[in-house]
Amino acid sequence: MPYLTKPLLLLFCLVLSGECRKYGHRVRRWTGTVENQKPSSITKKPPDVTKSRKVKTEHLLKVDDHDFTMRPAFGGPAIPVGVDVQVESLDSISEVDMDFTMTLYLRHYWKDERLSFTSSTNKSMTFDGRLVKKIWVPDVFFVHSKRSFIHDTTTDNIMLRVFPDGHVLYSLRVTVTAACNMDFSRFPLDSQTCSLELESYAYTDEDLMLYWKSGDESLSTDDRISLSQFLIQKFHTTSRLAFYSSTGWYNRLYINFTLRRHIFFFLLQTYFPATLMVMLSWVSFWIDRRAVPARVSLGITTVLTMSTIITGVNASMPRVSYIKAVDIYLWVSFVFVFLSVLEYAAVNYLSTVQDRRERKMRERARSQSLPCTCGISQTRTMAMLDGTYSEADTNSLAGYTEEPMVPEEEHEDMHEVPEKPEHMVVHLSVSSESTTTKKKKSLRALNIIQNTHAIDKYSRMIFPGSYIFFNLIYWSVYC
Repeated sequence: MPYLTKPLLLLFCLVLSGECRKYGHRVRRWTGTVENQKPSSITKKPPDVTKSRKVKTEHLLKVDDHDFTMRPAFGGPAIPVGVDVQVESLDSISEVDMDFTMTLYLRHYWKDERLSFTSSTNKSMTFDGRLVKKIWVPDVFFVHSKRSFIHDTTTDNIMLRVFPDGHVLYSLRVTVTAACNMDFSRFPLDSQTCSLELESYAYTDEDLMLYWKSGDESLSTDDRISLSQFLIQKFHTTSRLAFYSSTGWYNRLYINFTLRRHIFFFLLQTYFPATLMVMLSWVSFWIDRRAVPARVSLGITTVLTMSTIITGVNASMPRVSYIKAVDIYLWVSFVFVFLSVLEYAAVNYLSTVQDRRERKMRERARSQSLPCTCGISQTRTMAMLDGTYSEADTNSLAGYTEEPMVPEEEHEDMHEVPEKPEHMVVHLSVSSESTTTKKKKSLRALNIIQNTHAIDKYSRMIFPGSYIFFNLIYWSVYC
């Protein structure tokens, strides 16, 4: 065993020395490669941290080193926040809900020195909405908004751009539905002015000063914006202070726009049908008064049609407590149609009264007649039958003998006497001159009332003339 120990130790030393040589060669070859790739100090550029991938956003903007729950310059003067808006579309105007829907790009500008960083090129850095949750942003909200949301297709439509000196641009794409107080007293010949109001929710004017960044140039619109029922006349901006009794004064920005309604749609759907129904009701004035079914059915049809038009217009309008311009036109048209029905009711009633009065007069004349057989010539008798007799003619009948009048058949049966051509049997209703004069005066006084054809004749002129006069006044006032 002792003689084997020395060879084993020698073999171990040889193996160990060989491994050390290999390791040393590898180290020398790796260090040489690094030295060859090292650039010279002459061509080296200064590092730009904005383009470095090794520096995280949180470290670059020092997000973790500051408390961004507080506004910039907390405890100092109010931080100015500029705002500009680009209106993308005006989606809808609802008269029933009294609101409007608008899609816009809302941009905020402010300076936060806590976000400043070093950059040799003075270039800004752009981020998406994920960084917004880690820094301070203005808490602007829409006053009187009913619904609003930030678009999130395909990702949240939020952009944050930070400049090296700490200036920040915060932009988002939002759709908002806001209330609009509308006045429908001149509907549909009206113009409406609506406004979208922006305000800070938590910060008063002592902490945050909200203003339009470029005055009237802060609001831009797309020239292709259009609405089906309205003509967009103008957009403009204003600003003022709003006071809340419990919290104080706040800066409020206004986006005002004026809309004028297109009238042509309502002319086709409301005014023309109502006018035609009124004109159709006048047709009954030319129909015979004895054609009761024709005139009644025409009047009822026009009345029901006007009721349908009024109901359809009010169904698309809010239930306001005042009278609208369209209500005045429709209800006046309805009154004209209804009066045409009443006109025929009056004509029919007066015709019935006249027929009844004439029947009574004939019965009274028959009961007061004097039956006699007068030996007078046929020519003179016919003259008296026509009513052209005088008082002298009546007195000349005093000498004639009176005989009871009997039917012609019974007269032949009872007495077969040959007829004399110069004798006739007549009935004379003798009345005093005063009674005849009173009767003629009463007939003249009630001539128009009793002559139903005269009522229709006057209606043909009065109804169209009155309706044309109403239209002249209506359109001159509301146009």
